[in-house]
Amino acid sequence: MITSDPSPLPSQAPLEPEIHSEQNYPPPPIFPTKEDTAWWDMGKAFLAWVGSIALLLLVPLIILLPYFVYLFVHSGAPTPEALGQDKTFILLSIVGVIPAHALTLLLAWALVTGWGRKPFWPTLRFSWPPGVAPLQGIAICIFLAMVLLGIGVLITSFLGGGKTDLDRLIESSFQARLATAFLAVATAPLVEEIIYRGMLYPALQRVIGMGGAIAIVSVMFAGVHVLQYKNNLGVIAVISILSIALTVVRALSDRLLPSVLIHLVFNGLQSLYLILQPFVEKTEKVEPAPAIIAWLLRHVF
Repeated sequence: MITSDPSPLPSQAPLEPEIHSEQNYPPPPIFPTKEDTAWWDMGKAFLAWVGSIALLLLVPLIILLPYFVYLFVHSGAPTPEALGQDKTFILLSIVGVIPAHALTLLLAWALVTGWGRKPFWPTLRFSWPPGVAPLQGIAICIFLAMVLLGIGVLITSFLGGGKTDLDRLIESSFQARLATAFLAVATAPLVEEIIYRGMLYPALQRVIGMGGAIAIVSVMFAGVHVLQYKNNLGVIAVISILSIALTVVRALSDRLLPSVLIHLVFNGLQSLYLILQPFVEKTEKVEPAPAIIAWLLRHVF
């Protein structure tokens, strides 16, 4: 016969909630403030700007180096005067800007998107302003570009100025003209606007405001072109006016596309004249550009 254990079961104490001290809880996540992201974006924008200048200096030199070695092996060290008259050397120095622009675009994409984590064009606000139809925006941009070009013609006619180093390079051959015209239309407007008005302006505007951002970006854009046009105050003035106008358009429209299109049309009209000029004018004898060639040699070696 099986009997149950007559001893009473111990009573079970009620469960009490487990108490954690505050140090057991993980700290709340710290999200970056708007000020933090603004300074971070400005740092990336300035990195893109410095990188674009470095690429414009280094990539053409790398492209030129094999040809310079070829000349050195076959005919000895060429002089700056000889290179200033060498059409192939000059053409390669212009064509070398194409891969520099391509690498600059890749750098901008990496910094803007975080290597693909964000969309590129929407982040740059590459679109028309709200309420502006595409055809309307195109017409306005073409009109503004023609006005700016007309102002530029008046300024250069009034101030005058000698041939710039860039003029001498362009006049070295018709191939150099075509290469320069291609760069001015196909790559320069897009790449330059992405760096200056697409990245630098909005980053600076968040930190110092619209007026300061317009002033700084306009000076930076005009400043990098001074070397090309250093002996022609008229052209420098035109570049400065263009820079201010493009930055103001970016600020007022809060979009990048209008600035790119104005820049494209402005350069395109000049490129058309550049290509047609030999057929409508008697070109002068090409002068050597020893200053530029000497500068290239110093930086290659």
